Amino acid sequence: MALHLIKLCVGADSIEDLREWVSERALSAIAAGLEPHSAHVTRMVPKRIEEILEGGSLYWVIKGQVQARQRILDITPFTDHEGIGRCRLVLGPEVVETAFQPRRPFQGWRYLVEKEAPVDLAGSGGAELPAELRRELAELGLL
Repeated sequence: MALHLIKLCVGADSIEDLREWVSERALSAIAAGLEPHSAHVTRMVPKRIEEILEGGSLYWVIKGQVQARQRILDITPFTDHEGIGRCRLVLGPEVVETAFQPRRPFQGWRYLVEKEAPVDLAGSGGAELPAELRRELAELGLL
């Protein structure tokens, strides 16, 4: 069973914002002759890397709701130019919409076990609804 990470998507107001950011990163990577992956740099290095790399994703919390995920392709610890240990999460180019799941604010990332992760929207119904309507229905417990 895969282990996931969950993180606040700071600076994004919607899935569209996140997708735009991912697209810009992918285009920059392609222009540099690299694979079209985006990456997220964080300070803490997960201790359970092997479990995460067995199919784990980074679930994004946008405006208090888990709304999307990206597959984690690699986790690379490194030391930055100031000598501070950091971690690069290499993410797949696809942003997958998930069922909304409320989350309170937190710092950094957290582990997310498979059974607590929201399901993907594709094929589960509700994907055709506008995001704001999905959010309201989820808050009412109807989705």
